[in-house]
Amino acid sequence: MDKGMGMLGDLDNLPDEDKMRMASMVDQLQIRDSLRMYNSLVERCFTDCVDTFRRKTLDKQEESCVRRCAEKFLKHSMRVGMRFAELNQGVATPD
Repeated sequence: MDKGMGMLGDLDNLPDEDKMRMASMVDQLQIRDSLRMYNSLVERCFTDCVDTFRRKTLDKQEESCVRRCAEKFLKHSMRVGMRFAELNQGVATPD
C-alpha cells in the first residue's frame, strides 16, 4: 500500500457491490449528521429566542433573534468545515 493513500486507497480494490454498500453507508451517515445539525440549530435558537407561548407565531423580536441565531450557527459550521478541510489536506499530503 502506498504511504500517502491511507484507507481510502483500499476502496478501489473492493468489489462493486461492496463499493455500493460503502457509498450507501456514507450517504446515510451524511443524512444523519445533517439532521443532527438541523435539530441542534432548532433547539438552540428556540431555547435562546422564544420566551413565552403567547401566540402561535413568533413576534418580530423572536423572529429576528431566530434569524440571527441561525445565521451565526450556519456561518460557524461552515467555518469549522473549511478549517477541518484545510487541516485534512495538510495531513493527506505526502512528506
